[in-house]
Amino acid sequence: MTHRTMTQDDPLDDFDHLEFTFDDATKVVHVAGTGPAVIVMTEMPGISPHVARFSRWVRDAGFTVYMPSLFGRDGAVPDAEEGAVVFRRACVSAEFRAFGANLASPVTIWLRALAKQAHETCGGPGVGAIGMCFTGNFALSMMLESSVLAPVLSQPSLPLDEPGGLDIAPEDLAAVRSRLERDDLTVLAYRFEGDQICRAERFAALSSALGDRFVGRVLPDSAAHREPPSFFQRHVPYPHSVVTAHLIDEAGQPTIAARDEILTFFAQRLRP
Repeated sequence: MTHRTMTQDDPLDDFDHLEFTFDDATKVVHVAGTGPAVIVMTEMPGISPHVARFSRWVRDAGFTVYMPSLFGRDGAVPDAEEGAVVFRRACVSAEFRAFGANLASPVTIWLRALAKQAHETCGGPGVGAIGMCFTGNFALSMMLESSVLAPVLSQPSLPLDEPGGLDIAPEDLAAVRSRLERDDLTVLAYRFEGDQICRAERFAALSSALGDRFVGRVLPDSAAHREPPSFFQRHVPYPHSVVTAHLIDEAGQPTIAARDEILTFFAQRLRP
């Protein structure tokens, strides 16, 4: 993979920029690679160079990566002021449910349709999906689409006002649990120990709901990058983004081990 700086805006010039419409909602989706599809859902405040780097790692591992533009300015370095505006706008958007547990964000319906289309286009046994932060729980709701076989929840942060709450309706959660058992699937999840948004209570709730089908990984705070972009330094001043802004891109680092485990998980589930 060509080295790209994480401190300048990313032109995303090695992705195709497509539009996908479902139920009167049209969004840009950045697509690259070949092989089975993986949906990479950006963290707040948008598709940063760090999020794009992770998508390229997925692409280079032998997958077609689909990176939908859900909020923010695509390719932008997360700026403190601009990112705060994006965050406030998303919190009141009808597409997302930032507050209040037990009901999925409406945008997950569009994401499930994208997963179905990606599977039809790319083939293979099914589709992988990873959500991060604001979108972290979305990969769980996407399991209601039968093509999604490999869900990853990276620091799932919604609902913001209930540390032990989940961004999914109880009946949908029961359906996901039933499918995990029926199809012998698992859900991978990651968080830093000292994360104040994705706290231990959320992993406990997921474990209670999904049983041994939930595989949660908790990384030590010492494994986090100490100099993330300004948005994180000001608004998220603690370890949070496991495979993006707080990842340390060096061999032997726990965050690199997490990345590699995710890529292996996708390979085990999606390669025939």
